[in-house]
This record gives sequence, structure tokens and C-alpha cells, in this order.
Amino acid sequence: MAALECHRDSPSVTLGRIHFTAEPMETWKRHIINQLKHRDKAQKKNFQDVIRSYINLLERTKQRALILGSLARPLPVTYTQDSQSPTGTGQTSHHENLVKDLEKTTGELAYQVLQLQQKITIKDAILEEQHARMCEVQNRLAQVESDQAELRANVTQIRERNRALKREYDALLEKRSDREKAYRQAREQGQEMVEDMIKNKQMAAMKMNNRNERRVRAREANLHKELEMAAKKTLDIDDGPTNVSQLKINTSTNIDTVEKYHTRVFRSASATSPRILSSIRELFDRRKRRGNSVCCLEEDMHSPVGVCLAARVPAVAKHVLDAHELGINAVRFSACTNLLATGGTDRVIKLWDITAGMLHHRGTLDGSNEGITSIEFDPTGTRILAASYDKSALFWKLDDCVPKFTLTGHSRKVTAAKFRCSQRQVVTGSADRTVKVWDLQRAACIQTIEVLSYCSDVVCSEYFIISGHYDNKVRFWDSRAGSCTQELPLQGRVTSLDLCPDHRQLLSCSRDEILQVVDLRMSNARISFRAEGFKCGCDSTKAIFSPDGSYLAAGSADGAVYIWNVHTGNLEKRLPDMHSSSINAVAWSLTGEFVVSVDKSRRAVLWSDI
Repeated sequence: MAALECHRDSPSVTLGRIHFTAEPMETWKRHIINQLKHRDKAQKKNFQDVIRSYINLLERTKQRALILGSLARPLPVTYTQDSQSPTGTGQTSHHENLVKDLEKTTGELAYQVLQLQQKITIKDAILEEQHARMCEVQNRLAQVESDQAELRANVTQIRERNRALKREYDALLEKRSDREKAYRQAREQGQEMVEDMIKNKQMAAMKMNNRNERRVRAREANLHKELEMAAKKTLDIDDGPTNVSQLKINTSTNIDTVEKYHTRVFRSASATSPRILSSIRELFDRRKRRGNSVCCLEEDMHSPVGVCLAARVPAVAKHVLDAHELGINAVRFSACTNLLATGGTDRVIKLWDITAGMLHHRGTLDGSNEGITSIEFDPTGTRILAASYDKSALFWKLDDCVPKFTLTGHSRKVTAAKFRCSQRQVVTGSADRTVKVWDLQRAACIQTIEVLSYCSDVVCSEYFIISGHYDNKVRFWDSRAGSCTQELPLQGRVTSLDLCPDHRQLLSCSRDEILQVVDLRMSNARISFRAEGFKCGCDSTKAIFSPDGSYLAAGSADGAVYIWNVHTGNLEKRLPDMHSSSINAVAWSLTGEFVVSVDKSRRAVLWSDI
């Protein structure tokens, strides 16, 4: 009974082993306690049947003891009148039957007790196993608590590090703001210095102009005096022809050209002839106009160049070579000589001289971080401008292989870069859908034109900027207002634009395999040029005018150069078999003698008519 009572009370004893504190428990601890209570209830329920059976067994045992006690007492013997034998015999048999029944019941109860003892043993084993599990869970819980404490310590350390980093970041921000302020101040000072320098140069130019004007006026006054003195003299022309040079005019004023005006023979003339005086006035008016110019930079930059009277259609490949390490994207002739420039995806521009019908390497211009997309010489042939895949345009002087400066500001690759007519400004077109105008003196962007489409090429006239785009349109922009004045729709993506030397016609090449010439005086007048087999090899295929404006030249995807006659509209020549890949660009020398074509496989071919 004591063992059974102990087992009855064992769930409560198990609960008594758990230590509860007065402090508020966390959620996970409450969860474990609830699980233990639930297990206690479940195990107690399993022992209810055993307890009831045990109580019944106790009651029956008490009954048996009472019965056995009553049997141990002697029964009274009674006799009847009819028979002298005692009546206790019947009662004895009855008691014997009861004893047998009790023994039978006792055996059954003993068997049940054995069964219940086996169940109790099994339950004890289960309780021990669950107790072991509980101890294991408690150990795990302790390990988790230690891990949690370690993690909390790590979190504290990380927070301290973050606070330190935040303090360093705030300090760096303060330094950055200070540096920006210093940069802005330095930039403002630099702008002020540039403005002061410009003002000083303007004042110096004005002073120089005033000096030149005074000198010219003094020379003109001396000349007038000498002319008046010479006019008072008379000439005797009876003996034969006489030159004006016999007047012995003082040549200290550098008027040798005056004598050229007066070398003809006069039958009867005076030095005061109106023709002589008017010619001398015109001469000095021209000299005066040149002396009064504010700055001679514009005249220097517009140095006279050669004029091509008649371009010759090439027929023979004079020289073939691998000009670059990778594909070539652009080629251009100088406006003054037969100097040639090629640019490719190997990030360099190479300069070539044409002598004896061959290309000779002259030098290399580097400085670009990505491939070159276009090349442009200025009219003097001493400077070169290039567009690059690195979102910039680069400017070189030919006597220096390092760029003088780089124009940065586009967000995607620059597809074209061209000089303006004034040569002090540059126009660039980019894949970021903008056209920008740059001031070369400050190397800064002075105007940005937003476009609705990818810009593939640009050309410039005196007052207009013309751009070609991937949305099949050619747009005309008023450079003074930055507004689009006209749009010309085409049938395919525009790959290149080129202006005729007289700036009266515009050539466009597009992906519909058609070249179109537009009369800029009448924009509706267009002439289309096609040829069987001609196909644009890429979105940057370049087509050009000949230097006299009589022919068009373009490279095809089949590796052939196609040349059309502008006046007849017919295909004039097809130059095949020298290129193994698509031709990207062609260039025509200003003398009209040579044509150079370049392709994607780094090959350059020099063509000539003989």
C-alpha cells in the first residue's frame, strides 16, 4: 500500500523537483512547465484504474477477514424433535461452499494483484524514462540559456562596433562637407581668375588694336602727305611709257603692292588720277580692317585648305594591312594633308601617312579608357577630337600623344563628336538620348539638348545641329534656342550623317539599306540610293560624300565598298574581295585621290584609281 500510495503521489513529487522563482518567467519557461503539468495529468489518469482496482481488492480482503473470523467461532448445535442429529451439518456445508468461493475469489484477486504489480513496474519504468528525458531537456535548456547569453554578449559588442562606425561615418561626412565647401570656394576662385584672365586678355587685345589703329592711321597720314607731294609734280610722258614706280614713293610703309596696281602705261596722266587714289584707298581699307580685328585666333584656326576640283573613283587596292589589334570603328582624313587617323576598340587612335601608295604608321594617341567610336579633325589639321565608349569625348593636339582634356558628362557611350563652325565649341551625341554643346576654352558643357531617342550621329552647320536617331528620324536643332525645328522620318534606324562640302546637302545612312541625300534648302527633296548586295553591317555604319560632293561611299556587310554617283543616282563602282568582315567606315582624302575603308576584323584598305 505504501508503494502504491507513493506511486499515486509520484506526479506531484516530480513536480516538486522543479524550482520556481518569484521572478517573472519568460515564455519558453512557461511553455516547459505547461508541458510538465500536462504530462503529470496524463500519467495520473493512467494510474486511476490501478488505484480503483486496489481499493476494490482492499474491500474484498476486509470482507474475507470478516468471514474467516466468523467461521473461526464455534457454531451452536441445535436438535430437532424429529431427529436427534444436530442441524449444524447443513450450515457446515454451506460454510464450506462459501470458503471455496472465497478461495476462488482470493485466487482471482491474487492474480489481479500480480497483473497490477506488473503494470506498476511498467509505469515505473516509463516514469524513470520520462524523468531522464526531463533531465536531458533541462540540460539542453541550460545550454540554450548559455548560448543565449553568449549571443547577447555578441550583440552588445556588435552594437558597440556599429556605434563606433557611426561616429566615424559622421566624422567622414563632416570632412566631406568641409572638402565640398573648400572645393566650391576653390572653383569659384578659379572661375573668378578665369574671368579676370579673360578680361585682361580683352583689355590687352583692345590696347593692341588701338596701337595697330594708331599705327595704321599714322602710316595712312604719311602716305597721304607723300601722295599730295607727288600730285603736285607733273610727269613728262612724251619720251615713252613710264611706270608709277618712278614717283619714288617712300616704301617705309610696306606698300609694295601699290606699285603692282600702277604698272600699266599712261599716255597722259597725273598722280592725282581718281583710279590710282581709289585703288590705294581700297588697299589701305583692307589693311585697316585686318588691323582692327579683335582676335586673330579665328583666322588662324580657319587657315586656307586645299580644294578638290574633281574626285577620282577608286578602282584598285593599293595597300592592305591589319592596322589595329582589335576591330576598327572610325577613320578620317585630315583637311590639310593626306594624314589619316583610325580608331578602334583597342582604345587608341593611330596616325598614318600616305607615301608611295602605302600607309606608314606615324604615331599613336592614347588616353581613352574604352573603344573609340568616331574621329574628327579640325580644319587646321593640328587637332583631333574623338568619341569613346567610356562616356566621354577626348581632345588631342597632334604634337602630344596625351589628351589635352576630356569632356565628361554623358551617362552612356558617346557615339559622335564634331567641331562647330567656330572651332571653339564641340557637339557630342550619346546613347543617353542627349546632345551636348561644349566650350573648348573652359572644357565645360554649356548646353544640353534632351532627345527622345538613342543618338547615333551628329553634324553641325552654322546655326543648326543635325542629329540621327534609332527612332528612324533625323532632327534639326536650333543651336541658339535648343529647340527642334524639323524632323525628317526615315524607314530604318539612322546609322550616320554627313554634310556635303558646300553644306547644301545632307547624307543619311539607315538600316533599311538605303542612302538618302536631302537638299537642305528644300527638305522635301530627297534622292534615294540603293544597290543589290548593299547592306548595313551594324548600327554605326558610316557613309560619306566625296570631297567634291559628286559621289557617295559606304561599306557593306559583305565586305565591299559601294560608290554612287550623286548626279545620276547610279552605282558607280563596287570594290569587293579585300575585306573578310563587315565594313564599319570609309574616308575620302581631300585631294580626291585616295579612299580608305576599315572593318570589324582590324583591317584597313587603301584604294586608289590607279
